[in-house]
Amino acid sequence: VQLQACGGGLVQAGGSLQLSCAASGNINSMNVMEWYRQPPGKGRELIADLTSGGNSKYANSVEGRFTVSRGEHRNTMYLQMNSLKPDDTAVYYCKLRQVSGQYWGQGTLVTVSS
Repeated sequence: VQLQACGGGLVQAGGSLQLSCAASGNINSMNVMEWYRQPPGKGRELIADLTSGGNSKYANSVEGRFTVSRGEHRNTMYLQMNSLKPDDTAVYYCKLRQVSGQYWGQGTLVTVSS
């Protein structure tokens, strides 16, 4: 299983950005896809997850501003980030969990300028 994340970049505070994460390989129909982020000098934190059944959860820090969704093929996940703040600056990672294990994508850097 491989995950490819992309969409990071530089954005001004208050702006929006959409990240995507494409999973390939032996993907189980039942899985959970997650977004994590790691701010500079800090640990990695879970910010959103989305089950294959369509249930989602968000960290308090992003609730109401970020939306996670899946594409038509269900193996692609998006993170729509609105009302971005400088505190959202981080490397963002996607992860897929299924019965065979957990798989990480490479990070994509999001920088929010004030």
